[in-house]
Amino acid sequence: MSKKEKGSVSTQSLMNIETITDYSLVTPYGELVYFIIHPTNISVLSESSVSSRIYALMTVLKGIAEIEMLCLNSKENFDDNKSFLQRRLEEEPNPIIRSLLQKDSQNLDRMQVQMATAREFLIIIRLRNEKESDVFPYLSRIEKSLKDQGFTTRRAENADIKRILGVYFEQNVTTDKYEDFDGERWVVLGEQ
Repeated sequence: MSKKEKGSVSTQSLMNIETITDYSLVTPYGELVYFIIHPTNISVLSESSVSSRIYALMTVLKGIAEIEMLCLNSKENFDDNKSFLQRRLEEEPNPIIRSLLQKDSQNLDRMQVQMATAREFLIIIRLRNEKESDVFPYLSRIEKSLKDQGFTTRRAENADIKRILGVYFEQNVTTDKYEDFDGERWVVLGEQ
């Protein structure tokens, strides 16, 4: 592939994505539908409650053969910043600067602890050769099964899928809206 051809390859094709629909991600290996599961804080649950949550998840997993799971951080990771501060702290001879670096490091620790439960859990259904008329009833049954087992869930929409890709591939958790094309927000329609 020439340098010019490489420059014209889209990000979608580099990630092996054919298209992002209103409810799925279409790849050569199947159409992926994402269900976002809102996490339960199990640290405040009794042992029997945790066991019942595990059993509920097992029930869902047994009922759906083609299920995949994904867990993402939905908040920023400060590990690189903390490593940088640690290196600076080891190198810094000035005690006042060392004290400031230590306080910065402690602040990052506090922020990370506050966001420790900021995870996003996804159930992924890979559709392959399903008839279009069967897809939505099938997905509705899966969503109902998850809700019947006590999970707070919803099917991911187009914007959710773009955000999931942004977090997964770029660790970008700060962008509110992802564009279909770079610079799309600056295009004014009807202007010549």
